[in-house]
Amino acid sequence: MSFDRRITPVRADLADEKLRGQVEAERFTTGTVKRVIATFSPLHRHPSREAPVDTQAIFGESVTVYDEHEGWAWVQLQDDGYVGYLPSVVLGDPGPKATHKVAAIRTFIYPGPNLKLPHIDLLTMNSKVAIIGTEGDYAKMADGGWLYAPHLASIDARETDYVSVAERFLHTPYLWGGKTSLGIDCSGLAQTVLNAAGIKAPRDSDMQERELGTVIEVKPDLSGLKRGDLVFWKGHVGLMMDATNFIHATGHSMTVMIEPLSVAEERIRRTSYGPISSIKRFG
Repeated sequence: MSFDRRITPVRADLADEKLRGQVEAERFTTGTVKRVIATFSPLHRHPSREAPVDTQAIFGESVTVYDEHEGWAWVQLQDDGYVGYLPSVVLGDPGPKATHKVAAIRTFIYPGPNLKLPHIDLLTMNSKVAIIGTEGDYAKMADGGWLYAPHLASIDARETDYVSVAERFLHTPYLWGGKTSLGIDCSGLAQTVLNAAGIKAPRDSDMQERELGTVIEVKPDLSGLKRGDLVFWKGHVGLMMDATNFIHATGHSMTVMIEPLSVAEERIRRTSYGPISSIKRFG
């Protein structure tokens, strides 16, 4: 059988117990659940910092650890199923259940409930946190440290307009495999903002094109589009802001940028991505 290596936890020597009878491996394991305790960490294709990065794991994300060796953990991210290697140091015990998530594109962790204190670290959008108390405008994390409470939302909260969330990332640097406000790629932007709106989205643009929304007609003059439509090429994705303008993370400017779809389409069509492959709509 053929499996997508990005989301299938199988190696020649080891595989997920759920795959027993479907794949060949020397042994099988159910793995151990851990939690990302770093702000974010690249998920590498191989256990090396020089290996290609497929995505990032962010704070509070649960992972299944199948193997650890020489400072590297072979894991599967529980949110989108991506498989790869994380430094073992970025993982900790599951801890208490998350009560909130970060709703701002990023926020700082302070040692106390005071903005004048030197910050300890930062968290990025959709990071999951357990809050155990509040003082004024600040919320205390079970992990230690304080967050500005208005930057948080209930773990079950849903943004009503995911395009407005994308707009907050305007001018964010482009980063292959990134999905934070410090660096993000095209499908990372789409996944991040859709997840903020409660729409479970896979990680890569080909998966998103296959699994999200309903196909609508691509007219020659690109008319008939509306806010929230997802525009796909083979290897690229962006979001319509209105009938004509488009927001995406692009290597063209190495940023998240807004431009007329017609301009982007003409330029992208001449690259290896080719013409628009589909436009998808929710609802």
